[in-house]
Amino acid sequence: MEKDLCIIMLTAGIVSLLFKIFKQPVVLGYIVAGMMVGPYMLGESWIDEENAKVWGEIGVLFLLFSLGLEFSFKKLLQVGNTALIGATTIVVGMMVVGFAAGMLMGLNFINSLFLGGMLCMSSTTIVFKAIDEAGLRAHKFTKVCFGILIIEDLFAVVLMVLLSSIAVKNEFEGSALVFQIITLLLYLSIWFISGILIIPTFLSQFKHQLNDETLTLLSIGLCLGMVLLAVEAGFSSALGAFVMGSILAETVEAERIEHLIQPVKNIFGAIFFVSVGMMIDPQMLIMYWHAILIITLIVVFGQIFFGSLGTLLSGQSLKVSLQTGFSLVQIGEFAFIIASLGESLNVTDKNLYPIVVAVSVITTFLTPYIMKLADPTLAFLDKHMSKETKEILEEYRKSRNEHKKDKNWKRILKILFTSGLRQILTAPGIRNIMHLFNKNLYARENAAEQKRSMMQETQTSLLSLDIHISEFDIPANSTFCGHTLKSIGMRGATGANIVSIVRSGININIPNGSSRIFPNDKIVVAGTDEQMDAFKKLLEDSITENDETIYSHNKIELGNMILDENNKLVGKLLKESNIREQTQCIIMGVIRPSEASVLNPEPNIKFQAEDIVIIAGEKENINKATAIYSEMSIAETEEK
Repeated sequence: MEKDLCIIMLTAGIVSLLFKIFKQPVVLGYIVAGMMVGPYMLGESWIDEENAKVWGEIGVLFLLFSLGLEFSFKKLLQVGNTALIGATTIVVGMMVVGFAAGMLMGLNFINSLFLGGMLCMSSTTIVFKAIDEAGLRAHKFTKVCFGILIIEDLFAVVLMVLLSSIAVKNEFEGSALVFQIITLLLYLSIWFISGILIIPTFLSQFKHQLNDETLTLLSIGLCLGMVLLAVEAGFSSALGAFVMGSILAETVEAERIEHLIQPVKNIFGAIFFVSVGMMIDPQMLIMYWHAILIITLIVVFGQIFFGSLGTLLSGQSLKVSLQTGFSLVQIGEFAFIIASLGESLNVTDKNLYPIVVAVSVITTFLTPYIMKLADPTLAFLDKHMSKETKEILEEYRKSRNEHKKDKNWKRILKILFTSGLRQILTAPGIRNIMHLFNKNLYARENAAEQKRSMMQETQTSLLSLDIHISEFDIPANSTFCGHTLKSIGMRGATGANIVSIVRSGININIPNGSSRIFPNDKIVVAGTDEQMDAFKKLLEDSITENDETIYSHNKIELGNMILDENNKLVGKLLKESNIREQTQCIIMGVIRPSEASVLNPEPNIKFQAEDIVIIAGEKENINKATAIYSEMSIAETEEK
């Protein structure tokens, strides 16, 4: 087992490093590494396939646990109708198209159903990596993409449960499916309510005792405990991992847990993708190249069409809709997980798994290039669309946004889940439970709201406007540090407005021109996509690349001065010397031949002839102090 793990880690690490050098997603590197150590490429498997399978299953648990940590009940409220309509359109549309394609290619009902499920989910990891590398994180459409991906993750978890239920009976039964959905919702409600009542209270009670080590162990233990509960209830282990992640996502410790779990997820996630690569037979890919090509085209054009259509129907502009659709043109983690589910249930053909993995690899590789086609496509449509069509789209967008403003549905849901139930259940014990549930459910949101520079409702409503909010971190090596906003001229150079400066958790809202920028500040900016690009470029141009040059003169050194009878310091008290004020140096000690050395001398110590004064400061300042108080020139001091 140790040998297998060593081979997996070394191969995955080396291959992924090469992929990073060539700026390709590391997920592809893991899959290639799996192909290299698998049984097909080099004639025999380098590692035990059963071990890799077990570790891969653990990897799935941690992937879904991490996705659950990123998911939150409040995020569903924050992403709004745009994400819900967009994700529903994509999932339903791609499910139907994928199922139809499978039937036309000669697959049976179950295989076609699983194929549709594999093709309807985009990869959160790949999408945001591509957006980051393209420098588009500050654009408005990224917030829409994020919301759609959140809803898709939720759909995927439910879809896995439904596919498992259908696959076991090998047929579609409406009544049985409805019963399965009701059972699932019942279990999810019980787990979620119980988890919110117990876990945040427990974490809050022992907050001061929970160091990183203890919190990591406790989080993983809770995850595996929920996995066991889910399996005992007849659901998948992946569902249990996701549910516990979503429960912990509602706690104040969510970000900390996510940070601590990240290395564990990276390790077992890499093993999972390596195990995926081990199942790919290159000869089978050659044999089924036509199926791979067809499914790839379905994914690319289907995601572009349904992603753009769903976003457009939600009330977004044609530009945002196209940018969103062109960003979701790949399948990723959930495609592998659903394919693994079909394999484990023995209900899918053996050739379906490597075909879907090959499609995922191709679409992942193509994603950055396809994203760049959104703007040319917009220009083409804008040129060829009639004036009447443009007016219809604009009127629809305005009507949708007005409708969303009138519907305060988030407040209705909040009242329904908290205040409404509290009024219905009037028993004192129940009221206390509801109060605790309400407190725990909104603890993280309330803590975040105190640190937020803008109300979440205001920021969400800006999605319907051309102006949106983005945040930029100021690195320590930016030339902006120490300068005022007025002297930098950010507003004039970019057109964007500085809404707030976040410094160590403190918000400086609507800063004026005399406000200074400091290292590690977070600048909250309001503007259009073009203004965000200009601001990003201005910030990038301010960063000095040669860190060695910046910090080479900022090191503290020790120096010394021997005081003769004519030295200006002789006869003066330390507090009268003004050494710190004049030279930015401090006295660390005084050595006297006939007395004990004085370390960190008191302000009232009097300097004497033949004292050796130990000073600390930057090299230039030490030379300056020596020159001033010894009546020597700086040039003479440096020569000495």
